[in-house]
Amino acid sequence: MRATVTGFGTALPGPALEQTAVWDGCFAGHLAGHRTARRIFHGAGVRRRHAAVNPLVEDVSGWSTGRRMRRYAVEALPLGKEAVGAALADAGLRPEEIGQFAVVSCTGYGTPGLDIRIAADLGMAPDLQRLVVGHMGCYAAIPGLGAVADYVVARGRPAVALCCELTSLHVQPPSDDLGQVVSHALFGDAAVAVVVEPGAGVGLEVVDVAAVTDPTTADHMTWDVTDLGFRMGLSPEVPRVLARHVRGLVTGLLGRHGMTLGDVDGWAVHPGGPKILDTVAEGLNLPVGALDASRAVLAERGNCSSATVLLVLDALRATGRPRPGRAVVAMAFGPGLTLYAALLRAA
Repeated sequence: MRATVTGFGTALPGPALEQTAVWDGCFAGHLAGHRTARRIFHGAGVRRRHAAVNPLVEDVSGWSTGRRMRRYAVEALPLGKEAVGAALADAGLRPEEIGQFAVVSCTGYGTPGLDIRIAADLGMAPDLQRLVVGHMGCYAAIPGLGAVADYVVARGRPAVALCCELTSLHVQPPSDDLGQVVSHALFGDAAVAVVVEPGAGVGLEVVDVAAVTDPTTADHMTWDVTDLGFRMGLSPEVPRVLARHVRGLVTGLLGRHGMTLGDVDGWAVHPGGPKILDTVAEGLNLPVGALDASRAVLAERGNCSSATVLLVLDALRATGRPRPGRAVVAMAFGPGLTLYAALLRAA
């Protein structure tokens, strides 16, 4: 039995916000004391992004975590429904045909959560199996995809995975922490869903998933729950750690299937920032242009946490990569410090 991604669906909140406008209208005031803050903000590789809570209209930096979670429930439900509905339509399936529904998010929580509410609103079956992947951060789409692929292979029924991230709810109070400048410069909001079906139909077969965690660098990237939302901790050492592990992770994953780097026809790398992409390209000795899809998503959508690697994978698909029978590697990074990679093959 094979598990094949047959449908993609994306939902974005509101019109795109220009990076310059976000700086001038919001974060310049938050970070006025920093001589380097403006340079960092405009050097993040982001031109525009989407936000469920527009920082030019609402300042959430003083909101309690409870208030932010209530707003998450309001904003995430329609976005999640739109993304799942679009993915089902792309795959040509009805909601009641889905056997498992996984929801991935690190930016909002509540019970009954999106898994229950979206399933009910769309008319998924009462015996639907549900899974929630929470607080794993930017790499969580890949273990989420791996989990639904395993379900599809084991049960022979279709599944859906939804990544819904509203990072705009977690703007922090004014600070002189340069890590916060980077976070506020990068992150955007998006919901992306994928349908995975049994068999070898047209789409992307999920071949394998691999991970590596370096617990000695666990403090390099954190996502802490505070009284004022969730706060990102980000060390400038992250690219150096990725450089140490990325080649071994990818070559090991490929090697298990008799492949080498030369067999990969497309790279869907999570754009955690320009330096992250440069580090991956250098570590894998990728040709010029191999990460164009990742850079384009960063520029037009920002870093949408777990949803981002699926945005990149869909962007690659739109360009005709990978070609039939060829491989694509999807890769993302996050707290732990953790690297996850998925090997897929175009069918």
